[in-house]
Amino acid sequence: MAFLGSAVRRVASAVRPPLSPLCRTSARSYSSTPTQEKSVPYETTLKQEDGVTSGPTKPLPRSADVVVIGGGSLGCQTVYHLAKMGLTNVVLLERDRLTAGTTWHTAGLLWQLRPSDVEVELLAHTRNVISKDLEEETGLHTGWIQNGGLFIASNKQRLDEYKRLMSLGKVYGIESHVLSPAETKDLYPLMNVDDLYGTLYVPKDGTMDPAGTCTTLSRAASARGAKVIENCPVTGITVRADDLGVKRVRAVETPHGTIETPCVVNCAGVWATKLGEMAGVRVPLVAMHHAYVVTERIEGIQNMPNVRDHDASVYLRLQGDALSVGGYEQNPIFWDEVSDKFAFSLFDLDWDVFTQHIEGAINRVPNLEQTGIKSTVCGPESFTADHKPLMGEAPEVRGFFLGCGFNSAGMMLGGGCGRELAHWIIHGRPEKDMYGYDIRRFHNSLTDNKRWIRERSHESYAKNYSVVFPFDEPLASRNMRKDPFHQVLTEHGCVFQERHGWERPGWFNKDGPAPVKDYDYYGAYDSQKNVNYKYNELLGKEYTFDFPPHHDVIKSECLSCRHGVAVFDMSYFGKFYLTGPDAKKAADWLFTADVNKNPGSTVYTCMLNKRGGAEADLTVSRLEPGAAILPLAPESNGDAYYLAIGGGVAEHNWNHIRTVLQDQGFRCQLTDHSEDMGMISIQGPKSREVLQEVLDTDLSNESFPFSTHKVVNAAGHQVRAMRLSFVGELGWELHIPKDSCLPVYRAVMAAGAKHGIIDSGYRAIDSLSIEKGYRHWHADLRPDDTPLEAGLAFTCKLKSSIPFQGRDRLEKQKAEGLRRRIVCFTIDEKVPMFGLEAIFRNGVPVGHLRRSDYGFFIDKTIGYGYIRHPDGGVVSADFIRSGEFTLERMGVTYKAKAHLKTPFDPENKRVKGIYA
Repeated sequence: MAFLGSAVRRVASAVRPPLSPLCRTSARSYSSTPTQEKSVPYETTLKQEDGVTSGPTKPLPRSADVVVIGGGSLGCQTVYHLAKMGLTNVVLLERDRLTAGTTWHTAGLLWQLRPSDVEVELLAHTRNVISKDLEEETGLHTGWIQNGGLFIASNKQRLDEYKRLMSLGKVYGIESHVLSPAETKDLYPLMNVDDLYGTLYVPKDGTMDPAGTCTTLSRAASARGAKVIENCPVTGITVRADDLGVKRVRAVETPHGTIETPCVVNCAGVWATKLGEMAGVRVPLVAMHHAYVVTERIEGIQNMPNVRDHDASVYLRLQGDALSVGGYEQNPIFWDEVSDKFAFSLFDLDWDVFTQHIEGAINRVPNLEQTGIKSTVCGPESFTADHKPLMGEAPEVRGFFLGCGFNSAGMMLGGGCGRELAHWIIHGRPEKDMYGYDIRRFHNSLTDNKRWIRERSHESYAKNYSVVFPFDEPLASRNMRKDPFHQVLTEHGCVFQERHGWERPGWFNKDGPAPVKDYDYYGAYDSQKNVNYKYNELLGKEYTFDFPPHHDVIKSECLSCRHGVAVFDMSYFGKFYLTGPDAKKAADWLFTADVNKNPGSTVYTCMLNKRGGAEADLTVSRLEPGAAILPLAPESNGDAYYLAIGGGVAEHNWNHIRTVLQDQGFRCQLTDHSEDMGMISIQGPKSREVLQEVLDTDLSNESFPFSTHKVVNAAGHQVRAMRLSFVGELGWELHIPKDSCLPVYRAVMAAGAKHGIIDSGYRAIDSLSIEKGYRHWHADLRPDDTPLEAGLAFTCKLKSSIPFQGRDRLEKQKAEGLRRRIVCFTIDEKVPMFGLEAIFRNGVPVGHLRRSDYGFFIDKTIGYGYIRHPDGGVVSADFIRSGEFTLERMGVTYKAKAHLKTPFDPENKRVKGIYA
């Protein structure tokens, strides 16, 4: 028998051979007496003990509405929710037995609090399904154990993070308590609390049983008419192009027959990439070894809560009278040669890799040092570039859905994600804002880039237990997409952010350049760790829930824009042209606003889903017909539109538009010129004076009014100038062919020198835009928000008779009154807020902030959040005016003022060039 303490000492004295991150796939053991037992700690698994695999457990149907492939947590939850929503001609195919891939060996932990409102809701649904719904439907117990969860904080920042979770939990009715070290000791007597700052205790967290859960889901789905077929591998997926050339799923092929179907759901876990290849679909995930050990009996451990010690990167899961000990290391082992013959299989544990978790576990529960290791559990898990799942319809093939890449969280996210995926399949979109999980969050140039997938997945794995700070940025796979200004802005001290593969300006460091270096794997795998890494040092200074040390730098960028003039590089924007015979019909249907004004007009608008939720906000410029002047204008002999879209969501927008065009049968061309043009935005009271020296056109209000555009000459180069603002000031955007970007930029900076022009970044845009009350998509405007709820009714052509997607839902909502609506809040105290803070009206929780920042012109913290009426009634202006509001930040409440209009320039004078 190996003891945890002796395993640590043995491995610490071993010589560790160098290993490349690209080839580390073999397992070694350095303990002289390691346990040879490899087994999961569950009383029941679904493995066939005789090892004999017969044919399919049921006959295959000739056709099905949906075929779900993979019988793990996600596959079972998806087929259950599809059947529950009334789609009963559904088949689940599992090549072995249910849970055989990665689900069978999962630790099965469920924590209710996460730094995301959507994830809190997803987890709540999983908990309801496994603790209540399934038992009521089937009479079977899923194996759910509610023993509570305990998060350990060894420093103030970690406890601050937990306090943020506690405040958000109050909005959702999730009980949690911040405990002192002494209170923690009373709750968990075996715990060492000498080095604790505090803990967060969530009494209704718990543990799931994989076999019990999946068996019960299968039975509940089957009772509704779904077919769950085991011992039936998939060998191919038939894809054919329709009359418009759109690739669509047609059938699923197996050794035992073919099932015709228009819809496949890839829930194949680690094997999802191979399944995607059968249909020509990219599935950007990697497989890694993920492990825990199961201890012998520990006296006094019974009924203790599960523990997450994030700072030690370790978890302790209660296993009856023992513990399972696991975590996330900085040098995980990649499983490059994924085997199809791995059902109910485990790897040998590599003690060299795993020992770091034992050290943390012994520190937290000292009794473990003399406790034996009963068995090891080291199995494959799939991991993704941002540690979030891959879900939704694949961009390459219609009818091919993803439900994979769950980063070892497939059990706890399974219920919520299974329901959303079922809704996605049946209705075309999920109910919740699932953009953070949607495969379309990744640009298509990245999803088959092996370096990007591997580096990002490694970093996300290694940082899984790190504090989630508001302004963190990845270090892996940077500089994938750079615009023409990148080098000169680097020389100007730009501290870049990464979005959609692009490097975009975050803020400008006054102490010189801080370039992003190649990824060093944090020194793992004997990689040379980056030294004197200024960019990383600046990021580290951001690791706070207070104002960052360069708060005044961002203030300077903001106030230079408010009082003078600033230049913003916004080149990462998506830049699309919509042309063709049906372009006008498509524009009317796609866009909420009437974009069919005179050529030369530019309109801010939304695009909606069928439920009226905002899938995007963007600007649409109507173009003159004529010959192509690419990239500034497409060839068109009819209606043509130029779409400018936030670069971080360009892929999502592209696919939304393309899907609508296909579904409606519009004869249109959508072309992408994002890489062919740069874009700078010159904003502020002095912007007209600066640009009048650079552009060969009259910039007066009469000649160049707000929301218009022209192709003009700038320092001898043709550009498209648009009079728009994302910050609430007089200003113009210049959309510039990439070869002309630097000459035009230099001309602007030279003309602006006497006016004190400066470079500014997106941190300033975030502050300036929230101060003005402009929305950011996927923050205070999401697919689960309608324009009416978001205060964007002015973007909707409801006074016209022109139909558009989602119009019927908006008309119904307008007639019935809003049950939720966005509200602006300010507080007088100088404390930062970042979103997720709880909103209370008269002491009752009514919502949470979606987005918050500091407004430097009004000198206040500003937050925007959606509020509901506690009794479910209409949220009227009187309801807002008559309430006393407070915001809770990390357990402390602050009196807040609610605003029905933005407190900055509510009459919208500044964008029109009217300054007092």
